[in-house]
Amino acid sequence: MRSSLERGAWPWRVHLRRLAIKSRTNRVKVAFICCIFFWMGPLSVRVTQEPVTQLAEDPRCARGLAWIDENTAWVTEQQIRLTEIPAPEFGEARRAQALKDLFSASRLQARIDKTGNVIAERPSSDGTGASDLRGVILIAAHLDTVFPANTDVRVRRDHARLLAPGISDNGAGLAALVGLARALAESGIHTEKTIVLAGDVGEEGEGNLRGIRALVDFYGSRLAAVIALDGPSSDYITTQAIASRRIEVDISGPGGHSWSNFGAPNPITAISRGIVRFSSTSIPTDPRSTYNFGLVEGGTSVNSIPSRAAAKVDLRSEDERELARLELALRDAMQEGVNDEVSQKAARGDALRLNFRLLGTRPAGKLPDDSSLLATIRAVDRHIGNVSRLEKSSTDANLPLSLGIPAVAMGGGGKGGGSHTSEEWYEPAGRELGLKRLFLAAVSVAGVER
Repeated sequence: MRSSLERGAWPWRVHLRRLAIKSRTNRVKVAFICCIFFWMGPLSVRVTQEPVTQLAEDPRCARGLAWIDENTAWVTEQQIRLTEIPAPEFGEARRAQALKDLFSASRLQARIDKTGNVIAERPSSDGTGASDLRGVILIAAHLDTVFPANTDVRVRRDHARLLAPGISDNGAGLAALVGLARALAESGIHTEKTIVLAGDVGEEGEGNLRGIRALVDFYGSRLAAVIALDGPSSDYITTQAIASRRIEVDISGPGGHSWSNFGAPNPITAISRGIVRFSSTSIPTDPRSTYNFGLVEGGTSVNSIPSRAAAKVDLRSEDERELARLELALRDAMQEGVNDEVSQKAARGDALRLNFRLLGTRPAGKLPDDSSLLATIRAVDRHIGNVSRLEKSSTDANLPLSLGIPAVAMGGGGKGGGSHTSEEWYEPAGRELGLKRLFLAAVSVAGVER
């Protein structure tokens, strides 16, 4: 028999038991909800990845991907071969012919247009894609380098590293283009849109994007997307184009003998004054902007006052208005440099003549964040386990982006560095990841015939 104390405690026991049951029930609910969220997270990723995953498992795509795994050494051999053919600005013809031959070996009908671009079309499954509105996917890699014609471009090996001017920029991009052409051929895949592979001229220096301009003009409204292959790295997607202007500053004067004509205004001194003045111009970090005096020349001998001096300047900015401000500051600084030189030498006001020449201009542009092209490449990256970031740069993608055509720039695979220097290098390790990324992106965007 229970005591009165026990009988008095009984309602509390019942209450506590009920609380315990309720607590267990709540824990079950929480656990159930957690399970739902746990499975929903991966499910949302799988839904995004599913088309790319299914595509990769298609027997035709699987053949193309297998070819990449087995032939990266061959792709590297083609990179070396192309790199060792000089391709200075306005001198890309020999390299263009070599690329044309490689396209032909991949069973593509290739041609060289009047601008110097190498073009190979892989027709859509119904043969009409090249004439359809938004029926063309253009994948391009620039042929030219920044190095003059007499540069030694023989490739040297340092263990796993390849060294040569242009080996990465843009030997890596061209090699990826060649690898893509062969992988597509080996896959036997047919696409709903025409894929155009192109090696284009005039991307570097004073080329003023003349190659990609010609390609975009030719295909026009037929372009659904443009992918520019530039360099090796697979850890970025360039979606914003940096605007740039390249300007030549030219100052001329009477010249003379260093002794008998001492005191005459000196164009080299004047342009130096202008460079120093401009270098004190405030350069913002937001929008990010840059300048570079890349080439200064003038004079004929050490004991002659030069009759001419010139400088070539590269101005860049994320913002077109800031770029215009920098150009105005450059013009003002150079005029002040001329005025200072003339004033100090007590010469006539017209003793020095200042001229500007626009060498090239690259428009700005940005791929929308909700672009299907970007979503496709992101899905490919998730599928292959590649981590990439969005970048801003000045590439062949500038032109289509400025016209509202979906475009990106991306690397061809591997690692590289020292671009635009004599110690430029490339390492092929990881090349297959970049090639698979390109292959899957290309066929995803072009659409596979079922």
